[in-house]
Amino acid sequence: MQGTMHGRQDAVLAVEGLSVGYRKGNNILTNVSFDVRQGEMVGLIGPNGAGKSTLLKTLRGILVPLAGCVVIRGHETGMLSSREFAREAAYLQQNVEISFGYSAREIVMAGRYPHIRWWEGESAGDRQIVDACMAYTGVLELAERPIHMISGGQRQRVLLAKVLAQQTPLLFLDEPATGLDIFYQEEIFRFCREICAKGRTVLMVVHELSLAAKLCSRLMLVGRGRIISDGPPETVMTSENLSRCYGVPVRVVQNPRTGSMEIFTEPPSDDNRRTELLSTILGEGKT
Repeated sequence: MQGTMHGRQDAVLAVEGLSVGYRKGNNILTNVSFDVRQGEMVGLIGPNGAGKSTLLKTLRGILVPLAGCVVIRGHETGMLSSREFAREAAYLQQNVEISFGYSAREIVMAGRYPHIRWWEGESAGDRQIVDACMAYTGVLELAERPIHMISGGQRQRVLLAKVLAQQTPLLFLDEPATGLDIFYQEEIFRFCREICAKGRTVLMVVHELSLAAKLCSRLMLVGRGRIISDGPPETVMTSENLSRCYGVPVRVVQNPRTGSMEIFTEPPSDDNRRTELLSTILGEGKT
């Protein structure tokens, strides 16, 4: 692409003046600009409704930008065909609906579609890649199991295997650990760290702030229609930033034993109104 993005060709993802939303005149985020480099694991954090998922959908081309542009590896996304886009970026969305009858292996094989010509079937190489992705995410033994007959944690690892099978340089993951227990949450994050160490780039929406602080290389705090803070976790994840963004008193402290950041909210100073509400809820004071 020529013009405004010139000189940023080393970025895997370059975003310039981007405004996102579902219709013009009702922007959720306005005039957002940033670069993402190869090997970065970037966590998008912020309150519900801040626009994190909307931003991710726009970056992936599911939503059309209201203004600005997105460039992936030097290609403006609006100029890419769907197949070309699918070779550049994979996307794991929230709440994926999958029809009954598909096996876990068939779901993962669907990730190979950008690389398979319509007149050809899957090759031995495709099957080898699928098996490797399923083994890596720990679901190969579930390959022939119908997707609706496995647990939520297993299903999420199958879907991660699918985006890995797509073999793209860039992965967009929308809350990949939501609904999983703490073991599988950390496992998903570690998968991502490992592939980033091998040169892939991950941009993910995250609600697990402690995990994001511990395992992401970079955080972007989204709120109030913009990116409030962008940088290493220790500079973004401050009490001041989080309190301003989430609208509640937040404390961030470093655990002296583990060195990791711990995030928790402080009780409001005036609890009288909450005490009254709780009394009503519990039916106290009734005769």
